[in-house]
Amino acid sequence: MKAKEKFFGLDIPFIDLLKAKAEHWEKGRAVASIEIRPELYNSWQYAHGGVVMTLLDVTMGSAARSSVPHAAGVVTVDMSVSFIAAGQGQLTVEGRVLRSGASIIFCEGEMRDEAGELVAKAMASFKVKRKVSPGETAI
Repeated sequence: MKAKEKFFGLDIPFIDLLKAKAEHWEKGRAVASIEIRPELYNSWQYAHGGVVMTLLDVTMGSAARSSVPHAAGVVTVDMSVSFIAAGQGQLTVEGRVLRSGASIIFCEGEMRDEAGELVAKAMASFKVKRKVSPGETAI
């Protein structure tokens, strides 16, 4: 039995369901991909907007998390997405940190198709969740 792969170090069941792949991770940057198959289509047989937004969100979040290794993780505060073109086939997302503060990290992300054409562009901010010591209450 093959061991389940983690998505940039995390177990994310929804990402497992989508069969997205973590491709590259470095400080301030993450790259992931997904093969769009029929169960991920919208009614026009293109990538469903929810799939596009999910992959942008988790990839930008992974980029954000890479810039704060001391933290427990990050949580999405807000995200805006512009859908530029219909996505199909192999889609790749790159998430980049624009500015990393003590409590909020600002990111941008782009999804491109196999030809390199822009499918969607996103901006998001993430709240840094600090690690909590035993007996301490998180704020």
